[in-house]
Amino acid sequence: MTYVRAAALSELEEDTPKRVELDGTPISLVRTEGEVFAINDICSHANVSLSEGEVEDCSIECWLHGSSFDLRTGKPNGLPATRPVPVYPVKIEGDDVLVSVTQES
Repeated sequence: MTYVRAAALSELEEDTPKRVELDGTPISLVRTEGEVFAINDICSHANVSLSEGEVEDCSIECWLHGSSFDLRTGKPNGLPATRPVPVYPVKIEGDDVLVSVTQES
């Protein structure tokens, strides 16, 4: 697994998503409940940015239609979304947030 630097940990505000792009993949970084999560930034229902939504109870809500996704699994917590969004492994090294968006074969 190859990890790349996505942001500084100090740049991430609690429960405030931050959009970054890694290797052409839009990612929403979320610092919540003492952890950092990386989830694909595009809602599987409406093709809009999840990083513009709100974070609560380890989930991110799409601002357009209210679909909510678990930050740990990417699974939708309710309608209208029915398909999960990808989540990515995260490592913290010092103040660096590292994310792996590559799939190993």
